[in-house]
Amino acid sequence: MDQSLVVFSEVADTRNFSRAAERLHMTQPAVSQHIKVLEERLKVRLLERNNKSVALTKAGEIVLHHAKEIGGLYRRMEEMVDELMHYTGGPLSIGASYTFGEYVLPLTLASLNTEYPDIRPTVMIGNTSDIAEKVRNRELDVGIVEGEEIGTGLAVEKLAEDEMFVASGARHTLADRSPVSMAELEGQTWLVREQGSGTRAAADKMFSELGLHPSRLMEMSSTQSIKETVEAGLGVTLQSRWALRKELGLGSLKLLDIEGLPFRRGFHVLMRHGDLRTRTMDVFLQTLRTATGTMLSSQRDG
Repeated sequence: MDQSLVVFSEVADTRNFSRAAERLHMTQPAVSQHIKVLEERLKVRLLERNNKSVALTKAGEIVLHHAKEIGGLYRRMEEMVDELMHYTGGPLSIGASYTFGEYVLPLTLASLNTEYPDIRPTVMIGNTSDIAEKVRNRELDVGIVEGEEIGTGLAVEKLAEDEMFVASGARHTLADRSPVSMAELEGQTWLVREQGSGTRAAADKMFSELGLHPSRLMEMSSTQSIKETVEAGLGVTLQSRWALRKELGLGSLKLLDIEGLPFRRGFHVLMRHGDLRTRTMDVFLQTLRTATGTMLSSQRDG
């Protein structure tokens, strides 16, 4: 709140410059200077002074009335900000790319609901570029995405490392081949995600690093559709091991033995630069790290 208004309100309340100065822990000349600055700013006299007391002018009465309202609003603002920073609850909008959102985030949400039932998360699943853009535009509070190409204007924090493998159907001709040659891989139909997806970016990077030039790519916008197509015997795909856990356990998909794999990429947390870190955001991030660490440990042990 404007310090001159605070000083004016105190003088008006005590009707005395000396007592106002004592209450404000200021010198009397400093109090007088604040009143002078306020009167000059408003271009009107606010106080009538005499030897014994101070009286408000009509303009002073108007200013005092609104100064009290402003003071009340300022205190309410401070209370609300304090509540925001220390209360654990309320809405939290989370964006996640497909791999993380469908296979890793559910454990985080379950833990969050158990420990902090007053937090009300909403989740949007999309590709990496879409999630980053929505965090940047304040449509989401936080995003968790895979890959490195995230763009500018965001605070990016590494969360975990993801291992990716090439998988085929259990009855595919390459399923029991060890190792699989580059020539054999180039001759396969590769099922890949759409451009803008972190998984697609990883596949393109792997092709480049291994010197692979696939003869045929088939794009799909759903990881689940890709897995089911590969299970049916059509082609191969590069996917996160997290996305393949269920099918590997059932034996319907197999990891191919390829030199240079697994391919590694990072999962990252995205937030806007300079945003307040609320208590709710802090406990979400703590729960996220714990749940992700638990899944990483179980993956290594498995």
